[in-house]
Amino acid sequence: MAAVWQQVLAVDAKYNAYRTPNFPQFRTQYIRRRSQLLRDNAQAGYDPSVRKQYLRLRSQLLAQRYGPLSEQSSFRAYSNSIVRSSRTTLDRMEDFDDDPRALGARGHRRSVSRGSYQLQAQMNRAVYDERAPGSVVPTSVAEASRAMAGDTTLSENYAFAGMYHIFDQHVDEAVPKVQFANDDKHLLACCSLDGTISVCQLVPTPPVVLRVLKGHSRGVSDFAWSLSNDIIVSTSLDATMRIWATEDGKCIREIPDPDASELLCCTFQPMNNNLTVVGNGKHNIHVVNISTGKKVKGGSSKLTGRVLSLSFDSPGRILWAGDDRGSVFSFLFDMATGKLTKAKRLVINEGSSITSISARSWISREARDPSLLINACINKLLLYRVVDNEGTLQLKRSFQIQQSSHPVRSIFCPLMSFRQGACVVTGSEDMCVYFFDVERATKAIVNKLQGHSAAVLDVSFNCDESLLASSDAKGMVIVWRREQK
Repeated sequence: MAAVWQQVLAVDAKYNAYRTPNFPQFRTQYIRRRSQLLRDNAQAGYDPSVRKQYLRLRSQLLAQRYGPLSEQSSFRAYSNSIVRSSRTTLDRMEDFDDDPRALGARGHRRSVSRGSYQLQAQMNRAVYDERAPGSVVPTSVAEASRAMAGDTTLSENYAFAGMYHIFDQHVDEAVPKVQFANDDKHLLACCSLDGTISVCQLVPTPPVVLRVLKGHSRGVSDFAWSLSNDIIVSTSLDATMRIWATEDGKCIREIPDPDASELLCCTFQPMNNNLTVVGNGKHNIHVVNISTGKKVKGGSSKLTGRVLSLSFDSPGRILWAGDDRGSVFSFLFDMATGKLTKAKRLVINEGSSITSISARSWISREARDPSLLINACINKLLLYRVVDNEGTLQLKRSFQIQQSSHPVRSIFCPLMSFRQGACVVTGSEDMCVYFFDVERATKAIVNKLQGHSAAVLDVSFNCDESLLASSDAKGMVIVWRREQK
């Protein structure tokens, strides 16, 4: 039933752009009112046939007034068209269990800065302090980032014109993870507790579901794209990890959890996609070689609770893991062997679940320290500094959101900010998506998106920040379009 009202909202939002071109302030009022009606009707439990009849009549009236609606329902627009092909990750995988020297050589070639986090932060500050006031900090992607971000203010840059599309193929089952492919504008995937993963294409219009990956016997808890987007790794409550080829949707390999426990999260090793780290319900994390299906010797460790979240720093030398008892652990990752060494432990809040960890080496010219973004079920989004090369964390600031029980996730915005400030985005149990400026002392909320009818669980930007996807606890995925200036 909620899906019908989400479609009503999508139809109305589609035509809203034609109704009030000269009154932009009406957009916010309109969406707020529609969201209120959506929530009220979803809770009332009315006859679904009445809602469907209303949707049909409303669509006919709007079509007569503004012309036909071009976009179709994503579920009906399911297509088997081919995802763009790329070189298969498994084709270039080495078996590092059998030959650790091979990993060492490759790891050496792919590794980045060897300096400590303390040195990195000091160097960043030194470069910044030597610049004239108002000038930008030079980086390897400065020109590209500046061109993509433009000269707009932070609030203008994260203003959204409305909904680009609504995907409803997972309705009535939560979608805990949604993520755009790496360095891609229009390829999106989402996993569901119905046991499937959808790969969606947003361009050309209308957006379609390219394929649905089926094989898990229980809900899919997490997934991750490989660097070249030709592989997706997924974890499930059925105690297995699966490796999928995105080109044809086939399952390449099924790997059972070494502890025969529910798998709750996963992440690729960023410098070597042959290795994947998984966390399970028996408090363990394991480094798994996906080309052999075996866990790496010395690549396992135990936490105090069920492992709910994982994140590497960009060089792949530090791994953070969060559990359902409020602790965040840091591990040192040996690039030559895949071995994990436990380094630090921080108790965020005893008994609270750490549902999301996101690492960023450098947010902007104002936030130059390596940082960690954490959701911890304490009705706050937490931002930490990484103060040394063992992953020690120091709280920088927090932002008020609603999260006490749902597995809400958050992200750093992908582009460097060349204005004053830097943004993070998070879901919330009040059915909204929030944008926060991490450097603004007061009134940190830059934007707030309303449109979901359930707790927003995850958010994901595409590579140029033109589109934002958000998923909720009732299975809806909304793709928001950034306003073009």
